[in-house]
Amino acid sequence: MTSNPTGMEIPAEMRAFAEKSVSEARKAFEGYMDAASKALGSMEKSAESVQANTRELGRKAMGFAEDNVNASLDFIQKLVSARDVQEVVRLQTEFAQAQMKNLAEQAKSLGTSAAETGKSAFDKATKP
Repeated sequence: MTSNPTGMEIPAEMRAFAEKSVSEARKAFEGYMDAASKALGSMEKSAESVQANTRELGRKAMGFAEDNVNASLDFIQKLVSARDVQEVVRLQTEFAQAQMKNLAEQAKSLGTSAAETGKSAFDKATKP
């Protein structure tokens, strides 16, 4: 048994249960991503006038969603392997900081892409 200043250790059974739950969540997420990708494909077929821009925007958003869920699942995987409360707090802080940075970058990118898509649609609608 390692020295632990808090006296709190995460039991092996709890860690095993959490790891199994993460694995099942990852499988469910992969199924969701498959269905979402198929739905995106259907949406793309009906958006003829701005199809190229819509497709790029949708793929970018799906990529960001996939990245964010994978980052969360990776974080949970690390969390269930934490040995003590200090490690849990450190992991949580690192994850929160990284996600805030990523979300800001993703929002900026999606905003730029959406503006370009809107401009393209407007330009096409106003051309004689």
